[in-house]
Amino acid sequence: MAQTKSALEIRQIILEQSKRARVGHIGSGLSVADIVASLYDRVMSITAPDDPDRDRFVLSKGHAALALYAALFLKGWITREDLDTYCGDGSLLGVHPESALPGVDFSTGSLGQGLSMGAGAALAARLSGSARRVFVLLSDAECNEGSVWEAIMFAAHRNLSNLIAIVDLNGQQAFGYTDQVLKLSPMAERWRAFGWDVHEVDGHDETEIVETISRLSTTSGPPHVLIARTTFGKGVSYMENQIKWHYWPMSDQEYQQALSEIGAMA
Repeated sequence: MAQTKSALEIRQIILEQSKRARVGHIGSGLSVADIVASLYDRVMSITAPDDPDRDRFVLSKGHAALALYAALFLKGWITREDLDTYCGDGSLLGVHPESALPGVDFSTGSLGQGLSMGAGAALAARLSGSARRVFVLLSDAECNEGSVWEAIMFAAHRNLSNLIAIVDLNGQQAFGYTDQVLKLSPMAERWRAFGWDVHEVDGHDETEIVETISRLSTTSGPPHVLIARTTFGKGVSYMENQIKWHYWPMSDQEYQQALSEIGAMA
């Protein structure tokens, strides 16, 4: 499936800013670029980042923040000058997102907490009579956390149909492959057993992601989860499925190769 223009731009910004700042977490951002592009381009209803009835987004895997910053830049909510402060002293654009930044609804980065925030936001929407939806992007490794399963149980108990979780199933985490660290496969069956409406998708196929979400009922019934099969480091051959690119920065040569492989220009 060919990447869209927005996904390409998100990948290019991830590479540019991680290289400029000499910061890692590159592979994690590339893994979710198509998911983030889908949500911000074609799924979420957000006319302005301060609209009270806007859909909410929780980047539970906060270390992929560069993908989110790229999307906010493409929406026009932060500037190129803002982007260029990434990981600088006094910047609001840190390795993990902060809610003081326009377009960021929740500060995240403490793994295993985002779904709880999302469940609370979905319940708040219901209690206030708002039709807004809540999207939570988690990593598969986050599902090692007991707090995630507490939130899963709570959301199912309250039939939070306006809550849509997306699991970035790339099969690896900081220090190993997820099935070796703590096996959770088959992931879909585990969520289904806890009472969620479960859909398995290709996390790099924007059309499939968008069409799947468009068919979900967000006014009644159980909460929803998309188990999105992805490739860590997607688009850059030497990063794909390689553990070290969770943290590793790029050399000049690696940077030029990465830009070339995603189809961008330096």
